[in-house]
This record gives sequence, structure tokens and C-alpha cells, in this order.
Amino acid sequence: MKTATIRQVRHDFRTVLSWVSDGEEVTVLNRTRPVARICPPRAPATPAKFKMPDFAARAKAIFGDRIIPNAVLREREESRW
Repeated sequence: MKTATIRQVRHDFRTVLSWVSDGEEVTVLNRTRPVARICPPRAPATPAKFKMPDFAARAKAIFGDRIIPNAVLREREESRW
């Protein structure tokens, strides 16, 4: 673990940032007292895969074999706009 003063962070942030990008953890000191810690980001454990739900199977489970779009079209034709 490396240390840097507040002045060094303010004036030479590029060097401190290169330490962090190399995987180092940097402790920021105010005089001799630690006040902050700059760490590289954690790597995600596993990327989450998003699976789309099967809407057709769900509609069939709810409504059975009735065709939903035809019912909607019929309702639209019968009603007054």
C-alpha cells in the first residue's frame, strides 16, 4: 500500500492515479493522519445475464388457446370511438 499527502494528490494526481490503475491501494494523509483511501474498483464476480421472459407461454397459461389479438381487434371494431 502506498501513501500520498493531500498536496501530492492535488498537484500530482496523474501519478497517484497511475498507482491505483496498477492495482495499488493509496492512503491519503493529512500531515501524518490518514484521511482517505483510494482503491481500484472491484472486478464483478460474474456478469449477470438477462433472460427475457416467455410472454407467449405466459399468455397461453393465463388465457389458454384463445387468441388475444383477435379479441382485442373485435373489441375495437364493436365499440364506438
